[in-house]
Amino acid sequence: MPRDAGERRITPGDAADAARLVAFGLQPKLLPARDAEYAELLRRHREDPAFARLADAVAAGLGLVVLEVSPRAGMAVTAAEDSVFAVRMGDYARRAATDSADRFLHGLAHLAVAAMAFPRPEDLADDGYIGRITVNGVDAFVRQACRRLEERAAEQGENTDPETGAPGLEAAWRIYARRSSTGATKDARRLAGSTTGIVAKAVAFLTESGFLQRTGDDAGGAYRTTARYQLQVRDMAGSAALAELLELGVVAVSDGSATLLPPPDGDDLDLAADAGLPFHA
Repeated sequence: MPRDAGERRITPGDAADAARLVAFGLQPKLLPARDAEYAELLRRHREDPAFARLADAVAAGLGLVVLEVSPRAGMAVTAAEDSVFAVRMGDYARRAATDSADRFLHGLAHLAVAAMAFPRPEDLADDGYIGRITVNGVDAFVRQACRRLEERAAEQGENTDPETGAPGLEAAWRIYARRSSTGATKDARRLAGSTTGIVAKAVAFLTESGFLQRTGDDAGGAYRTTARYQLQVRDMAGSAALAELLELGVVAVSDGSATLLPPPDGDDLDLAADAGLPFHA
């Protein structure tokens, strides 16, 4: 296909620069404001449509989805399900524990962090909004959700002890509620298999991935969100599992309104065993 009259020829150097930009995007902790080369490549992406298309094509070829390219977020990318860069919940959970039931707990921890970080639709839509969470706060939120689910099950007269493999949050809340919040060791350290230990593992992973920044040690560890995490949660806002958790209405917001948008009618509200943010099943 002939090039447009005003479009310049793409050179091997351009291809190398485009790949370099994608490589920067795969370093989530790197901020454009702190790297002159990164900032310059972002400027080229913004001002040179041919270069932008080339960089986006390089990302697509690697199985990456470009969420945003901007000075605030850099080249924010997320891995498609078939990408070599995809992180799977099962692999993540196996690093922390061998018990398959813990996959539910790790998934719930990630869902709860997302829900608490952006408790209202306007927070998720506002580029300037910074969410703040603590490990103990996330654990308390999930336990409150567990109580709400227990009340709902009792009102509906549902089986109080469903099969272990049953899908959905209904099957997960009992596992979480029965697990110790902190556990106990001789030196009072938090057990990795306790629920706060699992939440701490989740936020540590998100911090290492450039989605959260640690701000202090209060309440088990305090964190703030980054632009990349806001983009990630926006991308996942329609997930059925996240919507089901939010519909319980236990996120602490001043007006008591629901949080993220619910899924379209007819979506399956089951929580798969490997569900979680920012993972693939």
